[in-house]
Amino acid sequence: MKVIREKLIKKLVKGNFLSGQALGEELGVSRAAISKHIAALQEMGFDIFSVTGKGYRLAEPIELLSEAKITERLAQKNTTTKVEVHSVIDSTNSYLMRRLPNQNSLGQVCIAEYQSAGRGRRGRQWISPFGSHIYMSMYWHIEQGMSAAMGLSVVAALAVSDAIKGLYNADVELKWPNDIYYNGVKLAGILIDLEGQAMEPCHCVIGIGLNINMPAKSAELVDQPWIDLSKAIGADIDRNILAAEIISALIKRLNVHAETGINTMVLEWQAQDFYLNKAVVLITGDRSTRGICHGINAQGALLLEVNGKVSPIYGGEVSLRGEQ
Repeated sequence: MKVIREKLIKKLVKGNFLSGQALGEELGVSRAAISKHIAALQEMGFDIFSVTGKGYRLAEPIELLSEAKITERLAQKNTTTKVEVHSVIDSTNSYLMRRLPNQNSLGQVCIAEYQSAGRGRRGRQWISPFGSHIYMSMYWHIEQGMSAAMGLSVVAALAVSDAIKGLYNADVELKWPNDIYYNGVKLAGILIDLEGQAMEPCHCVIGIGLNINMPAKSAELVDQPWIDLSKAIGADIDRNILAAEIISALIKRLNVHAETGINTMVLEWQAQDFYLNKAVVLITGDRSTRGICHGINAQGALLLEVNGKVSPIYGGEVSLRGEQ
């Protein structure tokens, strides 16, 4: 079944009409079976339409992610790391976490065209239509232990900002603890998974989900305001080039983090902090706390002023919103 769908995908992405009868004969299945596979692909986010007498076609052709193209771009930036591209996966973060402790190399990247069980923070589903966005995870190892891993969301957010600024001269906004905004609307999210002991070296998987070109049907499933990068900058996006730029920027930032933590990055974060010096609501479970956001400290904690007193708020199951 998976083999047939992958063959269908490779044919559909070219953007031509494909006869259901001819596809069935070529792939050794019935026309009805082809119809069922097409329906399954539509559920995955493919915008496929059919015309009687002509067959099936994608509304727009898709350029698939390519390990070779990403690696070639990385080589141009003097960056070397292992990159895997998967057509279909449950979750790029989960894939790398399953390979712990010794099946991942430092900086190893997993990218997928589609996630069947994409995860956001606080157990939320991450909508992952096929071939539309970037779903990427990187493995990293932190010698200083769990406490030093707190700043990884800051590192990842700044790396995505670096890549978008460098390629498209576009500025994004950063929202603690793990979101990237464009003009006040969510563009990307970050998910950090950790394994290890508090005072010992730990394994980290840094996940990045970046909206590139949201299909209309998938947009109906998203339960919060969003924007995608193609609409934000008004241009087509080469996902292979952008993925390589993010990987390169992330490794560069992580190497700095290994030497100095996020000390040198705090001011950069403040310059892009969406809620800096604004009234906010911090939500923890059923509890809401109102205050003023004063950016982050050198550990990546939110600095929240409540009743004239500024206190650090560390990550976890928390959410930050603007005061209505």
